[in-house]
Amino acid sequence: MAATAPLVRPDIRPGKPHFSSGPCAKHPGWSLENLKQACLGRSHRSKPGKAKLAEAINRSAALLGMPKDYLLAIVPASDTGAVEMALWSLLGARGVDILAWESFGSGWVTDVTKQLKLKDVRVFEADYGALPDLSLVDKDRDVVFTWNGTTSGVRVPDGGWIAADRGGLTICDATSAAFAMDLPWDRLDVVTFSWQKVLGGEAAHGMLALSPRAVARLESYSPPWPIPKLFRMTSGGKLTKDLFQGATINTPSMLAVEDYLSALNWAESIGGLRALIGRADANLKIIADWVARMPWIDFLALDPAIRSNTSVCLRITDPWFQALDGEGQAKAAKQVAALLEAENIAYDVDAYRDAPPGLRIWAGATVESADLAALLPWLDWAWGQVRK
Repeated sequence: MAATAPLVRPDIRPGKPHFSSGPCAKHPGWSLENLKQACLGRSHRSKPGKAKLAEAINRSAALLGMPKDYLLAIVPASDTGAVEMALWSLLGARGVDILAWESFGSGWVTDVTKQLKLKDVRVFEADYGALPDLSLVDKDRDVVFTWNGTTSGVRVPDGGWIAADRGGLTICDATSAAFAMDLPWDRLDVVTFSWQKVLGGEAAHGMLALSPRAVARLESYSPPWPIPKLFRMTSGGKLTKDLFQGATINTPSMLAVEDYLSALNWAESIGGLRALIGRADANLKIIADWVARMPWIDFLALDPAIRSNTSVCLRITDPWFQALDGEGQAKAAKQVAALLEAENIAYDVDAYRDAPPGLRIWAGATVESADLAALLPWLDWAWGQVRK
């Protein structure tokens, strides 16, 4: 066997093997005991139920540093539901530019071109591991993009490419970026995210933030297509303000709400947004330092400026692996992930099904650095087992 990775079985194991990119690891100190104050067996429209929902909204906005004139709502169907609410309700008034460099961005392209069937659409795409040319975006057109490509490990480096004097709206899918990356709110008109990513909450609930410019569009423009009840944010041409105060469109899980409030408690206790970003950045550095030492693996995103600090995607560079056909590469990468799961070292670290064969490790704020550091020698070991 050519020199690649050591075959020595590591002695130290991660305390928690949860490195899935969604749902993600629960926050340190999580326990079912944290949920005993959940508002169960009551209507979500009751005074206590609505108070819990409003608390989740208000504390999220505060933690993220959202401007006071932005609105935030809890909406159905996780981040996907939040993005589609925005697309169905806001698009069509102007031409649309869409950026796609991984599977979820490509999904928004499908929504706009094949479901809404808008005619004036420009699609700017890039391969996994890269970004399209952001300078091509026209400030007078609406733009739809993901801040962080969860399945490619590629994020936009900053908001400098978004014009301050734009005429169009910026619709940003930020589900694996919110709470882990700096979001320039003054450049973003619609921001969506979910609970199960950086804060490790439970699935099925999305959050939708609107700028005053987005609200103005909602109240001045009616799309020519029917708007499903789950997507409706206006009534009689006016914004349904109760939606942004805890009156959800459909019935939420109050147990999931309590779990999210527990995550917010933890986030606030460690120092808020700066601490969350710091934890994710530190985790990325641990992986980057390891990658720099290992000859068999590298980041899918070669440019450090666009590497995700949450969904870290890795490609296998060993010549033996590169000589395999696509099916062989996929099999070898999955064998690495399967070995780690069988050893209860890491769960769900294989690459996303649409991405190039490789590994994907969640490094967001709820992952302890010590667990991540303990995982890396096991990656070497598992690769050695597959490669030998």
